[in-house]
Amino acid sequence: MEPAPPPHSPWGLSALVAASQVLGLSLLATTGAWLGRYRGGVAWHSPLQFNAHPLCMVLGMVFLQADALLVYRVLRREAKRSTKALHALLHGLALLFALVGIVAVFESHRAKGIPDMYSLHSWCGMAAFLLYLLQWLLGCGFFLFPGASFSLRGRYKPLHIFFGIALFALSIGTCLLGITEMLLFNISDSYSSFVPEGVLANTLGVLLVAFGLVVGYVLTRDDWKRPQLAEEMALSMDFKTLTEGDSPLSSSH
Repeated sequence: MEPAPPPHSPWGLSALVAASQVLGLSLLATTGAWLGRYRGGVAWHSPLQFNAHPLCMVLGMVFLQADALLVYRVLRREAKRSTKALHALLHGLALLFALVGIVAVFESHRAKGIPDMYSLHSWCGMAAFLLYLLQWLLGCGFFLFPGASFSLRGRYKPLHIFFGIALFALSIGTCLLGITEMLLFNISDSYSSFVPEGVLANTLGVLLVAFGLVVGYVLTRDDWKRPQLAEEMALSMDFKTLTEGDSPLSSSH
């Protein structure tokens, strides 16, 4: 019997993934334009250090996190092990950029004598980062490195998927809170007059919502899940046999 042909990406999936990348790059460009045109740009160890915070958070906790989640929709023919490694790598890069953004805001606050962790934005942001770090560590422990049993992986997997989407939504919501907070701190007197900076920042917020909706739709379409290849099914059965000892031979006695 000839092996089944490798699964192809549905046209709708390919189109929406492409749209997500256009929206994601637009997010980064709009964030850079806002910071460069109206907030003086980005520089470390200077009064402009704070501006590294929104840029790193949009890059890490939104764009890279989304691409990490989309890996299992896009890479439909590659080996599962390679897909897992890329998934973990992109999440790790997202965490790294987010950490740089957190360091930037704390150092900027300390230099300017501004208190930390008092706003809803900061509470949600720190919760998102810490839970995201925990999610990454647990994901590596359960799925990337050997050790967890087949049944334990199976029980944890639905939680891993749920929290992956939930943390992505929390990250976008936190960014929206941050945009509003930044505008009220800097242009509260003129914000209601539709000044260009306010309009540009609001546009960034709309792009964030659109990006989240497109990525969320792709992730929640059951018929767009990455199909399990024949060799992956065989490896899964071998792994289950090794970790739980329920091979066909043992069950026949």
